[in-house]
Amino acid sequence: MFAVHLMAFYFTKLKEDQIKKVDRFLYHMRLSDDTLLDIMARFQAEMQRGLGKDTNPTASVKMLPTFVRAIPDGSEHGEFLSLDLGGSKFRVLKVQVSEEGKRNVQMESQFYPTPNEIIRGNGSELFDYVADCLADFMKTKGLKHKKLPLGLTFSFPCRQTKLEEDIDVDILALVNDTVGTMMTCAYDDPYCEVGVIIGTGTNACYMEDMSNIDLVEGDEGRMCINTEWGAFGDDGALEDIRTEFDRELDLGSLNPGKQLFEKMISGLYLGELVRIILLKMAKVGLLFGGKKSSALHTKGKIETRHVAAMEKYKEGLANTREILTDLGLEPSEADCLAVQQVCTIVSFRSANLCAAALAAILTRLRENKKLVRLRTTVGVDGTLYKIHPQYPKRLHKVVRRLVPNCDVRFLLSESGSTKGAAMVTAVASRVQAQRRQIDKVLALFRLTQEQLKGVQSKMRTELEYGLKKDTHLLATVKMLPTYVCGMPDGTEKGKFLALDLGGTNFRVLLVKIRSGRKSVRMYNKIFAIPLEIMQGTGEELFDHIVQCIADFLDYMGLKGAQLPLGFTFSFPCRQTSIDKGILIEWTKGFKATDCEGEDVVDMLREAIKRRNEFDLDIVAVVNDTVGTMMTCGYEDPNCEIGLIAGTGSNMCYMEEMKNIELVEGDEGKMCINTEWGGFGDNGCIDDIRTQYDRKVDEGSLNPGKQRYEKMTSGMYLGEIVRQILIDLTKQGLLFRGQISERLRTRGIFETKFLSQIESDRLALLQVRRILQQLGLDSTCEDSIVVKEVCGAVSRRAAQLCGAGLAAVVEKRREDQGLEYLKVTVGVDGTLYKLHPHFSRILQETVKELAPRCDVTLMLSEDGSGKGAALITAVAKRLQQAQKEK
Repeated sequence: MFAVHLMAFYFTKLKEDQIKKVDRFLYHMRLSDDTLLDIMARFQAEMQRGLGKDTNPTASVKMLPTFVRAIPDGSEHGEFLSLDLGGSKFRVLKVQVSEEGKRNVQMESQFYPTPNEIIRGNGSELFDYVADCLADFMKTKGLKHKKLPLGLTFSFPCRQTKLEEDIDVDILALVNDTVGTMMTCAYDDPYCEVGVIIGTGTNACYMEDMSNIDLVEGDEGRMCINTEWGAFGDDGALEDIRTEFDRELDLGSLNPGKQLFEKMISGLYLGELVRIILLKMAKVGLLFGGKKSSALHTKGKIETRHVAAMEKYKEGLANTREILTDLGLEPSEADCLAVQQVCTIVSFRSANLCAAALAAILTRLRENKKLVRLRTTVGVDGTLYKIHPQYPKRLHKVVRRLVPNCDVRFLLSESGSTKGAAMVTAVASRVQAQRRQIDKVLALFRLTQEQLKGVQSKMRTELEYGLKKDTHLLATVKMLPTYVCGMPDGTEKGKFLALDLGGTNFRVLLVKIRSGRKSVRMYNKIFAIPLEIMQGTGEELFDHIVQCIADFLDYMGLKGAQLPLGFTFSFPCRQTSIDKGILIEWTKGFKATDCEGEDVVDMLREAIKRRNEFDLDIVAVVNDTVGTMMTCGYEDPNCEIGLIAGTGSNMCYMEEMKNIELVEGDEGKMCINTEWGGFGDNGCIDDIRTQYDRKVDEGSLNPGKQRYEKMTSGMYLGEIVRQILIDLTKQGLLFRGQISERLRTRGIFETKFLSQIESDRLALLQVRRILQQLGLDSTCEDSIVVKEVCGAVSRRAAQLCGAGLAAVVEKRREDQGLEYLKVTVGVDGTLYKLHPHFSRILQETVKELAPRCDVTLMLSEDGSGKGAALITAVAKRLQQAQKEK
């Protein structure tokens, strides 16, 4: 028993001594965590250089775009062909990807030899031969009359489309084996967005944000980048960690000075590195008693499979003795232990370096997504990773140590280069089919110039109908006279009271206007209108308004003052004079009784009388569109049109009195409130209305009415987008086909989200966050589609608005008999103000459709408050002038 213990002690001591001896000799191959973190940082910098247009030519890590834009989402299905070309034979496969919901791939394959004369011949001969083999495979498998998508895996650089001429296949993808690995694993695990090969060679790919890839046009979505990391260090970046053994191996290689990172990691070189080290150690008498064999001097005699065999847990020592003996050496027990340790250090360094570069990629992914913690999967393939008994465990452990804020799963790829090519093809095929369906939907919102001219022409017709006595009642554009007969001329002055009622809040303003200096000062107070008042009696509503006026006058110390008053009343009214407005119908949630068909100015006067506290001169009842025009007209005499592009949509303009048959008199001009939101209620624009517009209309409070407004205003654009998203989801084109309860909720997709999503400064990641707030769990690809949908809907809205405005400016030009009209349009509304592209598209459309009109769009400053005061001031000025006459 004692002898056994003594033997065990001797063996342990011997092992320790040999390990220490080898550790001292290979000191520089041991890499600390600090060194690995440093290498990781260097690799991150190289990635950045590789992605930059200016720095890519000199970057050692080339970061090649693969044009693979998406990973499998599980909906892929169908039959695909896959071709794996490279080496002395190639393989053709038929890959059956199961129907949706069953993640299953079945493969049938056949190998074809590649004769030497073909390999050494010209490209045409090679591809003719490949095409013949492919035709044979299709005939054998009964696929001759099917047109199947084809994915090709090439193990060498090649640009060739010869196959298309010989056989009826649809070549969709040219695939790198690393990409194939990622795609194969991504089919089984949707979190997989990195592929790594650790075999004869080594490489990695990952999904990068398009906005970071300078080498490719476009900023939307992601693309797989083939890093070609084997060349890392070719610029000297790794000289401090390369050893004399690495340099000797490199000098004896086929490509000295190139692929230096790969030469420290991959299966093609590890065995040779071990051989060089063993030879050096023998030369200095540290191994085999200083004896060497001719085999130990022979390049390539130790292969990576030998290294793996020597590192096996139990039989490693016996394997080592056998391998060394086969090399013509006579190893002692101590020699075998030392050689095992050499293999461990060399393969461990390989895993460490691989881990550092992979950790850099994972960190980049986490930072791109702006996550504190990343959950991801790495697809791995390659003989070194597969056959080496310790390699996977070492790699995983180091990666997790270097990136503690990443939860990483490693997934072994199955037939990455062949199944992967089929998966890339399947994804490309799915994306292509989805793209066609999505484009079909978006095409409904793309208006041609002819269609826009048609809208312009029909709007012009409706404007004329609305102005004429005989056709006014049939016109959808009501063309309401406002009795505002003049624009500000700069002589306006005094104090005015303005009221602004158009929603749940009511404003009272004191507006002070100084003449000559065009100076306006405003003081205002906002009062809430409770729901019970909005939906109570008319008397209660107007008593509440007068109570708010009293509070404001008290607050401003003006209780006894006699002030002219302008009342902005943003509901449809028929005016018979500037101070008379008969409410046609309530909108915006108001339902106060005994108001519709009544003069709102009279109702306000009656309420003031009931209060019996102050005397106010109600000079004008004002629409907010007219207020917008007046506010801008005060600053710019060329302004004679007002446009609201906000929650609602409307337009007003100064019309020649002789054209307004509804009002007596032919002299001068009067502002017409078009109420153009009703344009199309007679069906004249049904040819451009989509199924989504009809759905929104049917679900609205006023079906069949305000059709133009429902295609152009902020109150409805978000709802149109929601209807499109529901339809695309039902078709399986969005959100994995899952319609969330939130998406079913009417009004959930507010127009403000369109403005946010379409912002050029917003990355897709932020788009996904907005969608997540709406309870929509979107992928990167979903976010791109949602952004496109928002763009199509808002673009059409701006174009339709532009076509309507073009009709008005052309009318003004022709009415004045001008060859060329220069005019300013005062604009207000949240859609115009907040949407990043609406104003530009609106202006471009007007320019296209009315080329002889120079239209300036001017943002209004408080049309409903300042505008009301200015209308009141102009009315007072004109009244005074009339009296003096």
